[in-house]
Amino acid sequence: MYSFKNILFDLGAVLININPENAQKYFSSLGIDDYDFHFKKLTEKNIFNDLETGKISPDQFLNSIKVQLQGAASEIEIQNAWNAILMDFRAESMKHVSLLSQRYNVYLLSNTNAIHLNKINQILFKQLGISLLDNYFKKAYYSQLIGLRKPEAEIYQYVLKDAGISAQETFFIDDLPVNIESAQKLGFKTHLLLPDQRIEKLETLQL
Repeated sequence: MYSFKNILFDLGAVLININPENAQKYFSSLGIDDYDFHFKKLTEKNIFNDLETGKISPDQFLNSIKVQLQGAASEIEIQNAWNAILMDFRAESMKHVSLLSQRYNVYLLSNTNAIHLNKINQILFKQLGISLLDNYFKKAYYSQLIGLRKPEAEIYQYVLKDAGISAQETFFIDDLPVNIESAQKLGFKTHLLLPDQRIEKLETLQL
């Protein structure tokens, strides 16, 4: 059994359900069927990473996609498609986070952006009546505010220094192997959360 004082959670596919394919479906409903081509071009321009590290604003992001689509979708439609990725919170998982926070220092580390974070808080309030995701954690760390993304070692080091905690005493849960591997190299205790797993069922996180 691991011994730790701190828990660091990822967000997407750990605490909130996501489906990236929903964006493609939304664009298809607008008559935009060559999504993969446009997504590849936008990825080459690095706009997704730039948005998640705060290098470009939401308006610049939406306009870049609008230009790539040659005006086939409005900025509101693009924003709706982008937010369609986000689904519902895992209610039992969020309840467990609250219980864990009574025993551990609980933190959040998410690669996210201003557009998604605004929508996330809207979903949270509508579903669970909580106005701000940050309220669940001792501190929430978002890539867009830090200017770094997982799996860069620097973002984990930033969290450790800012929170005043050690990797050896911190349990990190994420759904992406590359993020887990990066954290392990820094000494974190880790768990790769599989699609059929929920944090409240993990033996390591039983109270």
